Amino acid sequence: MAFAEVNGIRFWYETHGTGRPLVLLHGGFGTVETFASIRPALARRRQVVSVDLPGHGRSADAGRPLRYESMADDVAALIVHLGLAEAEVLGFSLGGGVALRLAVQHRQLLRRLVVVSAPCRRQGWFPEVLAGMPEPDEAAAERMRGTPPEQLYRRVAPRPQDWPRLWARTGELLRREYDWSPEVAAITTPTMLVFADADSVRPAHMVEFFGLLGGGHRDAGWDGTDRPAARLAVLPGLTHYDIVDSPALPAAVLPFLTHPSTPPT
Repeated sequence: MAFAEVNGIRFWYETHGTGRPLVLLHGGFGTVETFASIRPALARRRQVVSVDLPGHGRSADAGRPLRYESMADDVAALIVHLGLAEAEVLGFSLGGGVALRLAVQHRQLLRRLVVVSAPCRRQGWFPEVLAGMPEPDEAAAERMRGTPPEQLYRRVAPRPQDWPRLWARTGELLRREYDWSPEVAAITTPTMLVFADADSVRPAHMVEFFGLLGGGHRDAGWDGTDRPAARLAVLPGLTHYDIVDSPALPAAVLPFLTHPSTPPT
């Protein structure tokens, strides 16, 4: 458990376990505690490095807008700083977008990528989820006082008074349109997509996303030789809000991380 200063960010990170490094990136308003339920299972097979993203948790706001692209650059700099090149990266929700941008912008640093409950274009979310994304308004943050994310932020953040700023910056990020489909189609890093069967991401988009990565275009053949490099898991009985607490997530992900690499086709 320590701080590392890179790109003007004072990152908080925690390390558990030994072995090949696996970097975990939480969702919006989250912290390293997001993965508390599944981290022990992952740390039995990996050196798990959990990171508080810029402006979140113990990583204080650096005074600039939150962008998936710039956060990916920041995390890449942290990976280099910590000597974790060729790391595996698992990102959830907002962290899944950051992880996806890592594979686009810094593919040389990644061995494998796992995107959990995140789309590759904004319209992949259900309409009601898009409508409910936070207003980029610091005044609206005051109405969230006393909620679990705000209570956690107040407990761990170096400047608890920055909660309204985090709310506004995150809302502004989440309301920006994006469509990374062409860049996703060019990803060469072996990638696994994991969703809940009652996710906030539309099932049609899950299939679309998988297709961009080369999955779902043909039968794998009796011997599996035409199996794509990408993987898709839809975990039953879960939602966007509890998938990272379920033992089904590490059970699905660890075999992908340990399986021999399959070249993209």
